[in-house]
Amino acid sequence: MVRVQAEPFDPAAELAAFARGRTDAGGIATFLGLVRGERVSAMTLEHYPGMTERKLAEIEAEARARWPDLQDTLVIHRHGRMLPGEPIVLVATASAHRQAALDACAFLIDWLKTKAPFWKLEETGGDERWVEARASDDQAAARWERQAP
Repeated sequence: MVRVQAEPFDPAAELAAFARGRTDAGGIATFLGLVRGERVSAMTLEHYPGMTERKLAEIEAEARARWPDLQDTLVIHRHGRMLPGEPIVLVATASAHRQAALDACAFLIDWLKTKAPFWKLEETGGDERWVEARASDDQAAARWERQAP
């Protein structure tokens, strides 16, 4: 399941709902991304509605193709203005075995970070700046270009 939304979400409630009644999984892996506030007073994520959801669905489909024993996935990604400490993204994967859940979760967050069409504007001390892609994010995602499960 993929959701792109402006509204805040409760990570604990989302994960509880994802895990509730699940007897098919031996492991659930999660990643929660937060607005880091050490130098940022607010962050705004912009996107193109429709295009963003399609791209995230493609990324999720790629994870399911690479790890066929995934029982379920959850990707929630916010857009709009957010404050330090607020959740931005939640990724959860469920699989019969932990390694597939862990690898698929890492894949999803690496590819979301580099391939999802979001644009990040940071507010710092009265200034605003668009954030450029980082080489370290591209390097993390590149391992999946070369690697199949």
